[in-house]
Amino acid sequence: MPNFTSSAIVIRRIDFGDYDLILTFFTLKRGKISAIAKSAKKSTKRFGGILELFSVLEIVCSSKMDRDLMILQEADLKNSFSGISTDLNRTAYASYFAELVNEWTEPGARQEDLYRLLRHVLEQIDAGMISGEISSILFLIRFASIAGIRPNLLKCSICRLETDKIKEERVAFDFSRSGIICRKCAGKSISRLSLSKGTIKQLLWVESGGLEKAGKIKFTPQAIKEGLDLMETFTTYHLGKEMQSLKFLKRIRKEDGPYQY
Repeated sequence: MPNFTSSAIVIRRIDFGDYDLILTFFTLKRGKISAIAKSAKKSTKRFGGILELFSVLEIVCSSKMDRDLMILQEADLKNSFSGISTDLNRTAYASYFAELVNEWTEPGARQEDLYRLLRHVLEQIDAGMISGEISSILFLIRFASIAGIRPNLLKCSICRLETDKIKEERVAFDFSRSGIICRKCAGKSISRLSLSKGTIKQLLWVESGGLEKAGKIKFTPQAIKEGLDLMETFTTYHLGKEMQSLKFLKRIRKEDGPYQY
């Protein structure tokens, strides 16, 4: 079969035998693919140590009709994200985004919007343009929209009362209904989280604005905490499990102290 060429982000890397690597790429053209890099750990000439997690590459792969695993023929480094790899906090957030993409997406399904979102967020946290917390809120709420599991923040999920018309300053979010519920309907809810209307407004801005504009929104520490609690719990609820990278990220946050913005 002809070679396949695409921009790609390394989202998983596994040692295979003494010399090979099995890599999972999230590509612009074909979504998630897996490929084996022969002798990648033995020969510095062939790949030169560029096959690291989160790296953006231009890859050339070949495949055989009887195999799902492609063979990595060439790789050209476009961005190594050294700012991420040398910082534990940034690495923790990047690992969470990469694992989520790997867990959620099906192999071979082209998802250009998600590729651009992942690359943008990695570029922003690598350069220190936005904090890990805000990058996580930005990534998760836009990921949810792309994945078709967008949380309803516009109106009560039961009576359909619009958020702006809810009198109370704090509004409950019902995970089983994937949306907010007004005080009148809250008694019918089981799995809930409380949000301020200010946080809801900021989340809607992040969801609907351009990527560059969304990353510049100023969050209060309260909005960061509530936004992270909502979107991480919401994503875990729909995924059906809490990922190891998220557990590690939460431990890092406890050590770092109060949220920054």
